[in-house]
Amino acid sequence: MPTLTSHIRGKIEAIRLLLLDVDGVLTDGGIAIDARGVETLRFDVRDGHGVKLLQRAGIQVGLLTARASPAVAVRAAQLAIDLIHQDVSDKAKSYATIKQELSLSDRDIAYIGDDMVDVPVLQRVGFAVAVGDAWDGVKLVSDYVTKNAGGHGAVREVAELVLREQGRWDEVVASYFL
Repeated sequence: MPTLTSHIRGKIEAIRLLLLDVDGVLTDGGIAIDARGVETLRFDVRDGHGVKLLQRAGIQVGLLTARASPAVAVRAAQLAIDLIHQDVSDKAKSYATIKQELSLSDRDIAYIGDDMVDVPVLQRVGFAVAVGDAWDGVKLVSDYVTKNAGGHGAVREVAELVLREQGRWDEVVASYFL
């Protein structure tokens, strides 16, 4: 795990909700469209497992994405993510709605993004994360940049970081090693 400052550790300890962009974070940003116009997205199973680990620790996970995709709804259902905001033209406005509906403060929320549409949310949350292959402007406003690229384990990396820093890692993974 990376060496973190006490300031960053304090930000991670407060996290109760992890919001994720989808394209470029849960996926590698690629969109395959077949001859019939059917869209296909690729999701990394390790990222999905990271989501489940967070949920087991009581940390809620939600999706906040500018595009709408049936594949996203299917993947969210598979991961028992019920906080889904798709086809969002103003991520900051949608973020404010989520925060109000869940009675959370900025400090309670982390967000992982990869491109300029994510900057307004990254500038508000308590813990801002850029995936390793994010646009440089996103990295500049983030508290943490993952080693892994979007769609290739970046979400899992953040899940492990949060759980370890909150002292919940051993408890959450203990059932795997009985």
